[in-house]
Amino acid sequence: MTDSYDDIIHLPRPVSKTRPRMAPIARAAQFSPFAALTGYEAAIQETARLTDARVELDESMQETLRARLQIIEERIKESPKVTITYFQPDPKKTGGAYIKVCGHVRKVDEYERILVLGGGQEIPIDEIIDIEGELFDPRWIAT
Repeated sequence: MTDSYDDIIHLPRPVSKTRPRMAPIARAAQFSPFAALTGYEAAIQETARLTDARVELDESMQETLRARLQIIEERIKESPKVTITYFQPDPKKTGGAYIKVCGHVRKVDEYERILVLGGGQEIPIDEIIDIEGELFDPRWIAT
């Protein structure tokens, strides 16, 4: 039995007289993998990204923070330098991150519930979990 392609199997490969030959890199691109699920990789990375849970402060720590904010307000004209740790909620998923910033306090806005640092950075007072600085050292507090 003879194959049905015996008559053409040994003929030269046809070459177009009107179209140029495709570059090997362009030809290879036809067979490269594609993203069947657009955004899938980004979704996987977002799910894998870790966030911290918000810590609920006990009453004594809340009172300590209120006292420290009061000291800052009393000495705001001195532009006290402090280190603040606060919670920044994640906009995409549950949880967030704890951020520590250092700077000079320019303003404490009780109405808007924000603390403004010298560079203009605004920190929500309700998200603050710790305030540190020489300002709170017992040696520097006037009696």
